[in-house]
Amino acid sequence: MSKTIKVLGPGCPKCKTTFYNAQEAVKQLGIEAELIKIEDIEEMMRYNVLTTPVLMIDDVVKVKGRIAQIDEIKDFLKQ
Repeated sequence: MSKTIKVLGPGCPKCKTTFYNAQEAVKQLGIEAELIKIEDIEEMMRYNVLTTPVLMIDDVVKVKGRIAQIDEIKDFLKQ
């Protein structure tokens, strides 16, 4: 079953790193996943997040306000 990974953030370096780490985690695990980057402030507000970056997997917030590490993301994806 494919996972949906969303990275919410305005495009700051931390947000870009989190998105890259998510791509890398998917690649290392060799799984199917839809990666979505949400940079639009109004769309981010719909998720009720105040601190970025935010990593969401299947619409569940896993990490917010800091860079999600590759190994950490891999652990979330295995759950």
